[in-house]
Amino acid sequence: MISDVSIDPDVNKRWFKRLYPLIREQRTSFLITSFCGIAGLTIQVSVPMVIREAIDNPLTKGSGKISSYAWVLVAMAVAAFLLRYTYRFLLFRSAYRIETQLRSLIYKHLTKLSFSFFDRIASGEVISRANSDIRSIQLLLAFGPLAMLSLLSFFLALIFMLSIHPPLTFVTISCMPFVYFLAQKMRDKVFPLSWVTQGRMADLAMVVDENINGSRIVKSFAAEKKQIELLAKMAQRLRWSSTSLIDSRARFNPLIEALPRLGMASVLMYGGWLSINEKISIGALIAFSSYVIIISVPFRMLGFVLLQAQRAAASSLRIFEILDEEPAISNKPSASKITSPLGSLSFRNVSFSYPNGNNPLILEDFNLEVAAGETVALVGRTGCGKSTIARLLPRFYDVTSGSILLDGTDIRDLLVEDLRTHINVIPDEPFLFSESIRNNIAFAYPNAKEEEVFAAAKAAQADDFIKDLNLGYEEVVGERGYTLSGGQRQRIVIARTLLANPKILVLDDSTSSIDVETEFLIHASLKKLLQDRTTLVIAHRLSTIALADRVVLIDSGKVKAEGTHDYLLANSPEYESILASGVMSETE
Repeated sequence: MISDVSIDPDVNKRWFKRLYPLIREQRTSFLITSFCGIAGLTIQVSVPMVIREAIDNPLTKGSGKISSYAWVLVAMAVAAFLLRYTYRFLLFRSAYRIETQLRSLIYKHLTKLSFSFFDRIASGEVISRANSDIRSIQLLLAFGPLAMLSLLSFFLALIFMLSIHPPLTFVTISCMPFVYFLAQKMRDKVFPLSWVTQGRMADLAMVVDENINGSRIVKSFAAEKKQIELLAKMAQRLRWSSTSLIDSRARFNPLIEALPRLGMASVLMYGGWLSINEKISIGALIAFSSYVIIISVPFRMLGFVLLQAQRAAASSLRIFEILDEEPAISNKPSASKITSPLGSLSFRNVSFSYPNGNNPLILEDFNLEVAAGETVALVGRTGCGKSTIARLLPRFYDVTSGSILLDGTDIRDLLVEDLRTHINVIPDEPFLFSESIRNNIAFAYPNAKEEEVFAAAKAAQADDFIKDLNLGYEEVVGERGYTLSGGQRQRIVIARTLLANPKILVLDDSTSSIDVETEFLIHASLKKLLQDRTTLVIAHRLSTIALADRVVLIDSGKVKAEGTHDYLLANSPEYESILASGVMSETE
């Protein structure tokens, strides 16, 4: 079960401190992991001392049985295995849990973010941050503690080495300051390259995502070659930064790993001389050689962990950019619930321009009153602001100035969840999930009975073609529903909205993908369903306008004229012109 724990909101803290609340949630596992890891490490570091005693006592001094030491070593091996298995299992399980929690946090936060965020951030960029960037953090959380245990083994081995022969110990570790210096140099080189590489991975993912989702557009314009060239360009940029990153590792990692091995040469030369002159025993020399191997392990891991730490730092900053983004649309502390709405709408001096730049006003001093249960058609040329009205009503965006009232209450004073439950928009571009048709229709009402799903499909004139499919309502549509025709997708979307049964319905040119005959059948059903429901119809066809009680002509973001269809036809030349073009498109 995923908890509600989140990252630290203080943006001034370092990235790891901001992640600490998620890590602290796994403290029990980490405590057990630490105990098992330290216990197993202590046993491992004690093995050379047992070997020293086994060589010096039975073989050199002739005291004690070597079989006794052998059994001790077997027992230590079994205990070390059990302890190391436990701490590795718990460590990786905790790391994956944190990864899952972090991914859940991102997705949960993405659902709260407003359309203005997705207008400026490409979907491939978001997907990259929610996958590869989180993976970088998970790898550090899994291997970082292992590196810390290796570092602890260095100090434990150092203590044992000092107990055997201090001068030989100092000779062995004399190269360690150079290792630290090289590690610092590598960190300074790797961090900016890690940031650039993660960003370019996101750019590449974005190109792939757009080409997969837009494959029909690419093929329809025979633009495959151009897109392949674009992908190659992105891949080339990623290759450059990745190669630079690998080059930095290749320059520093071998030196970091090789320097401790000079200690082995020192042990063989100086330690061998000490042993020949009987200043240390053969067992002590062998134990010392084993400890040199142990203290070299942290340095072999150091390069990988440093690189992973830099990648995790860069990735965390990219993740925090999403989690620190404040939703442009949110509930006021005093926001009220909507109970039994009547459905009257009032647009009062509404002005709006899209965020993320110096965009022009789409609506300017827009005023409109819609009575409860009334069906109003919004008519106007492309770009006049019709679809923008549909986006403002459920607060996909907030007005720049002015207000929109539902039953006399500013929609900004109402709970967003309630508002969107009672206001549904059927968009001009139908979207279906890669699920069964039944689940798509029941998306807003998952517990709907089969009879309710069938009734909604019949009302949307979708029942007949659904039954003709191999699996009927259990047929799984392809991604975005592309295995169905545009008209079929639109009818399923209409059925989905009808099942949700909103009090206010917005039809954003929602029958544009449907032939005239099917549209006529849908309109016949809609006329019954639109009773006692406030409806805004963004219309381009005369047949769609016929659904409305009143028609509003919009021009340059303002209401230019309104009235019945017959009234506007007789008194508005512009309405007649727009209608003529619409009628023409129907007959062509």
